Amino acid sequence: MLDRLPFLVGLRYVRAERRNHFISFISLTSMLGLMLGVAVLILVLSVMNGFDHELRTRILGMVPHAKIEARDGLVEWETLAERLVQRERVVGAAPFIEQQGMFSMGGRNEGVMAYGIHPDWEDQVSIIGQHMLEGDLSDLVPGEWNVVLGAMLARNLGVGVGDRVTLLVPEASITPAGVFPRFKRFTVSGIFSVGAELDANLAYAHLEDMQTLARMGDAVDGVRLELDDLFAAGSVTRAIINELGPNYRGSDWTFSHGNLFQAIQMEKRMIALLLTVIIAVAAFNIVSTLVMVVTDKRADIAILRTIGATPRSIMGIFIVQGLAIGVIGIAVGVTLGVVLAWTISDLIGWVESTLGIQFLDAGVYFISDLPSRLHWADVRDIVLAAFGLTFLSTLYPAWRAARVQPADVLRYE
Repeated sequence: MLDRLPFLVGLRYVRAERRNHFISFISLTSMLGLMLGVAVLILVLSVMNGFDHELRTRILGMVPHAKIEARDGLVEWETLAERLVQRERVVGAAPFIEQQGMFSMGGRNEGVMAYGIHPDWEDQVSIIGQHMLEGDLSDLVPGEWNVVLGAMLARNLGVGVGDRVTLLVPEASITPAGVFPRFKRFTVSGIFSVGAELDANLAYAHLEDMQTLARMGDAVDGVRLELDDLFAAGSVTRAIINELGPNYRGSDWTFSHGNLFQAIQMEKRMIALLLTVIIAVAAFNIVSTLVMVVTDKRADIAILRTIGATPRSIMGIFIVQGLAIGVIGIAVGVTLGVVLAWTISDLIGWVESTLGIQFLDAGVYFISDLPSRLHWADVRDIVLAAFGLTFLSTLYPAWRAARVQPADVLRYE
């Protein structure tokens, strides 16, 4: 019976009505603090995981993991692409021509990064074919001067499929009438949307059309690579350049979007630390609760000691009581946090449609909706951290209770 004493009495203290309502209020506050802290931490980490996932799939699905470029242009790109695909970690390769310019239509001008691509090869390194709203990459036929625009770019220009736009490139053409910027009329044959900032500044034309516009003959700028592990991009690129020689240069996604990825990781760690402090504050409120309970239950402790309860059993009673308060708060917090993590995207979408506002403007942020991905490993770590902090907060009050002397207490009862 004495072996079960800590659990029986500790759980009874949790359920019992107290004469001191302030103790009940502090106990409820501690429980609510743990619940909210755990729920918010699960939700925030899930949202940060969602941003991280979107960065990898959307942004890095359009941006090449690595690029291998020839200093004077690459003519035999097919041979190089087939050779690179045979390397470890390289799962796809495709040629490209990169050209900065400006699209003009009806007095509207938009800066753009225009890529010359080969439709038959592009699926190996890009997800653009999976995000076409109108048209298809196969509509990019050499000689027809078709172009595929991002949805936001098309909207800013006020064009749709079938409309014609003018691409001006920052190179001059010398004619008998003088020096003029080079330009070419394209027909919009497709529109894509990945829900990111890339929709506002990317355009794709056929490789041969861009070769003609850039006066490159049969050469291309280089080859883009898709890797099975994007974090290996740096080492793979360096190894390829060392093998190919000094006439080649390489770059990877960390040059263009590495800072964004690192910022998300840093924000995730800092937010997790700050919210863990909130959980710690809520957990250590249990100290106040148990100290007041110990003071209120001094007579009960003395009686238990006189009937044979050991100091260890007395400590166990208040540890069980504190852990019960913590476990209830953590359990409710985990349930609430998991439900919110699963539904926050739909909830935010409903709020946006109801109030007619947009929390994430794709023109400012790299995505236009709030992503969320629940990782059970995060939930496990949060639960263990919250439980550990709760356990630590019970030790001092329980130790104080174990030091109560029955003779000193019962003398005045």
